[in-house]
Amino acid sequence: MASSVVRATVRAVSKRRIQATRAALTLTPSAVQKIKELLKDKPDHVGVKVGVRTRGCNGLSYTLEYTKSKGESDEEVVQDGVRVFIEKKAQLTLLGTEMDYVEDKLSSEFVFNNPNIKGTCGCGESFNI
Repeated sequence: MASSVVRATVRAVSKRRIQATRAALTLTPSAVQKIKELLKDKPDHVGVKVGVRTRGCNGLSYTLEYTKSKGESDEEVVQDGVRVFIEKKAQLTLLGTEMDYVEDKLSSEFVFNNPNIKGTCGCGESFNI
């Protein structure tokens, strides 16, 4: 059974060109560092898995879970020693997306800066493509 990592928010990025990369998802240095911190206390887990679920007021929402292995149809992104697995259903929604980790005085969360999003809800947790 997988357990949820932390809260995630999505942001529509306007006027940003999708740049061709080998990875379906790129991670900022702060996201890499936070994932390393989270996995440090979980030696039996190999990385985190990003998925997408139907929920929220605008359609879709990203999920983050610890994972012990790569799923059969998962896309694997390895960056700076961190492994992120993308569920098959989420792969097309993440193309060209940057995963960031943001901390301020009131909250801390992973943020998906996604150029493919057409709209988001007011709270930023759900989106549509």
